[in-house]
Amino acid sequence: MFTKILLATDGSEHALRATTKAIEVAQCNPDSVIHIVLVVDDSKSEVLNNWNGLGAEEHRRERVLPSEEKVKEAGVQYEVEYLHGEPGPTIVKHANQNEFDIVVLGSRGRNRLQELVLGSVSHKVAKRSKCAVLIIK
Repeated sequence: MFTKILLATDGSEHALRATTKAIEVAQCNPDSVIHIVLVVDDSKSEVLNNWNGLGAEEHRRERVLPSEEKVKEAGVQYEVEYLHGEPGPTIVKHANQNEFDIVVLGSRGRNRLQELVLGSVSHKVAKRSKCAVLIIK
């Protein structure tokens, strides 16, 4: 069974559906822990949109809160982590370095234009992760 579960979230509807599936996976093993991860893209647009530190921190917290509340309500152990960098490679690096059993993420995130131009985060994670990857539509 899966014990160490990485749940990548961005606050989108797809991420909330992924949260539901991560909870189902975690409930199969009482020792499971869901690591809710939000990758903060340090690109210029993120910095410009949240030029003061307080606004950026609140924005990040708002994006994680729906997933965190669902996991807490389900009674599953969890941790919240904020990572910095490009989402796909950052999730892969974190999953591989920390030996997660499975990565659960939504098939689409917030920015569809970015997905079309750069490729989807879920595709990058599925292709490069050393552990199982569950992509939720």
